[in-house]
Amino acid sequence: MQPDAVDNSDYLPADIGHPPIIFGAGGPLRKGSQAPTPPRSVVGIGNKVAKPDYSEAKIVLAMVGLPARGKSYLSNKLMRYLKWLEYNVKVFNVGQLRRSRARQKAQQSGIQEDHTSSYFSHSNVEATKLRDELAQDSLEMLIQWLKDGGNVGIHDATNSTRSRRAMIEARVAKEKGIYVIFLESICSDPAVIAANVALKVSSGDPDYKDTSREEAKRDFIRRIKEYEAVYETITEPHLSYLRITNVGDEVTLSRINGYLQSRIAFYLMNLHVKPRSIFVSRHGESQYNVDGKIGGDSSLSPRGLEYAKALPGLVRDNIGTAPLTVWTSTLQRTIQTAQDLPYTKLTWKSLDELDAGVCDGMTYEEIEQAYPDDFANRDEDKFNYRYRGGESYRDVVVRLEPVIMELERQENILIIGHQAILRCLYAYFHDLPQTDLPYIKIPLHTVIKLTPKAYGCDEERYMLPIKAVDTHRPKPHVQQLEVPLINSTREYYDK
Repeated sequence: MQPDAVDNSDYLPADIGHPPIIFGAGGPLRKGSQAPTPPRSVVGIGNKVAKPDYSEAKIVLAMVGLPARGKSYLSNKLMRYLKWLEYNVKVFNVGQLRRSRARQKAQQSGIQEDHTSSYFSHSNVEATKLRDELAQDSLEMLIQWLKDGGNVGIHDATNSTRSRRAMIEARVAKEKGIYVIFLESICSDPAVIAANVALKVSSGDPDYKDTSREEAKRDFIRRIKEYEAVYETITEPHLSYLRITNVGDEVTLSRINGYLQSRIAFYLMNLHVKPRSIFVSRHGESQYNVDGKIGGDSSLSPRGLEYAKALPGLVRDNIGTAPLTVWTSTLQRTIQTAQDLPYTKLTWKSLDELDAGVCDGMTYEEIEQAYPDDFANRDEDKFNYRYRGGESYRDVVVRLEPVIMELERQENILIIGHQAILRCLYAYFHDLPQTDLPYIKIPLHTVIKLTPKAYGCDEERYMLPIKAVDTHRPKPHVQQLEVPLINSTREYYDK
């Protein structure tokens, strides 16, 4: 999927179609910004965008694979992506249910269950029965959650035998309108397996809380061998399934039908686990930033040009000789900011700033004076509010989906973008809710380094000592809290 080429037809020379005086805008404008000043009798310029109706989307996504093969990584990545697109998604992890019930049993009876590798042996009849019951109970909770309004329930377990998959298939078949897809993760790369084993034993897994790392590693490897003894890869020809080998090296699809199933498949096909970082920065301070105006296509201010000159050194000091591709929007302030960077540059129309429609080129004070009702409505529900002739944050998320797909395929990328755009991308990588998204603080003259990890995203920020205006507008009447950085280690919810 290639980024869009620059389309200069979307911009008009400054001497054509001058904006109304109330807009106070100069320079080239977007075509959509040339609406005449509305008569004073008109109240309201926009509306709130309704969430898409996903009520008919009901999928059980059953994971399949040996331990330490990336099942939880895939399920958590998929959950983050679908939640970003506003599907209701939840992971039902059988291991967490097992630990939770074992803890309850220990509290009630004082009996501590042994969950070392022998518990996972197929020859341990009693434990095998208990594990099957846990898988069935987890599936029942998942199905009930789908009935209560969920869209995609992820059954995170090994599901590594034909009999277990047949059980899942038969149970889901009893429910009208609910479909099951199996997602098998196969890994033959010893380095990836070793890294997954190391993550397992060092990430606070309650199974090994009183065990040394060396003994935990030995036991976990024995657990894997117990599963390997009975593992059956998916060969059932009638099943709907995806098989992913080495987290993206090879993908096999069978009987994938419908819009949501295809969307899931396409996303998973673009994932990889190669080490990489995504660097994001707003353009340098623009003249519109100085003037307090939104939108437009203004050039950089003198301080913004200073940032553009200093940016190559900042990038070089923190990336070194690593390969890097720079993405910009088609607006001149991002292109100017990237002009001295010695890397391949691509422009994306999809990265253009949120379109403010008839308010393009106005200050917030002018908007509040001209359209007080809508100014208040946007403050009340900023994610859903759509400017007339423009966009909402929800619209921006939709048009950024191809950007997310391409980001998952790429290695090191530097995005020179705009405040609203980078908020949406940041929310995706940190799994932040839509209510917080429009208020994420993305300061000028700062590079943010995002490093995706197995269970989250690490972050570093590099600020240049070049002053700039603060364009952040906090949510009215709400105490502002710093957005917490998400831990990139695995979370065990039953500790």
